[in-house]
Amino acid sequence: MSGAAKPRPIRAGHDGPATTVPAFRATGLGRRYRGSWALRDCSLALPAGQVIALVGPNGAGKTTLLHLAVGLLAPSTGQAWVFGEPVSGASALPRVAFLAQDKPLYADFTVAEMLRFGRLMNPRWDDDLARRRLDELDIPLDRRVGRLSGGQRTQVALTLAVAKRPDLLVLDEPLADLDPLARHDVTRALMAAVAETNMTVLFSSHVVSDLEGTCDWLVVLNRGRIQVSADLDEFVSAHRLFTGPDDSADTVADGHQVIARSGAGRQVNLLLRGTAAVADPRWTGRAAGMEEIVLAYLRDPDLAALPRPTLAVL
Repeated sequence: MSGAAKPRPIRAGHDGPATTVPAFRATGLGRRYRGSWALRDCSLALPAGQVIALVGPNGAGKTTLLHLAVGLLAPSTGQAWVFGEPVSGASALPRVAFLAQDKPLYADFTVAEMLRFGRLMNPRWDDDLARRRLDELDIPLDRRVGRLSGGQRTQVALTLAVAKRPDLLVLDEPLADLDPLARHDVTRALMAAVAETNMTVLFSSHVVSDLEGTCDWLVVLNRGRIQVSADLDEFVSAHRLFTGPDDSADTVADGHQVIARSGAGRQVNLLLRGTAAVADPRWTGRAAGMEEIVLAYLRDPDLAALPRPTLAVL
């Protein structure tokens, strides 16, 4: 989700002890299909008031985790809570909005009829918010959904989700089928909605560049297991990329935690975790980019995750 300014919600733990109930918490969460685990031993706590990215390759279990988070699936093992309430509980469901990847809308409905449907189905519905957003986006209320462009349909679906006034908005690959301009427009609209409502957003993506400049918290899911769950800025700043001669690469690697090694010939690149310097003057270092760090983890599912910050559970 690039191309839009990112709102900076108050982060639990940055200005004192973390005392906020997590927006989503899971312990030992797992889901099995016909003997095969799509998600296994998932334990994490996601902070409220932030934009949280769930990243992983296709088949990693992202959709399964999101469906468990919103109560569309029952877990095979473990438990999950939304703001301290069981996911399937009557008090939790009105606080959650979910936008599936295929953005299900009734093609024969007009946009106005979709808004009426949303108003009838959701007790916290904000009709003024919905109509204002669609007016700002120049989407006519009398147009049938089936005649809208892909970007407009996504905007209508997102408007329905936001107008529910959820505390947690869950999006499954919201930009996957959009062209670059539509991706930018949808991202900008989403970030504006986050700034206006201060809701927590959890969105999945297999495109790492979607994270640039938008998310606060990163979850990496790999082969059905949580590999990383961390503040994005802290996660990125904990890595550096060093380049130096191949003949001393093993010596450098022995004294550091190596995340990835690349290069050929005389020069080698080492992606290192930690802040320790490389003493050999022949080696030069720089800050590592978010995308190259995340891709390194995705390429190696066995990499140990960063220590996960602890959120108080009230």
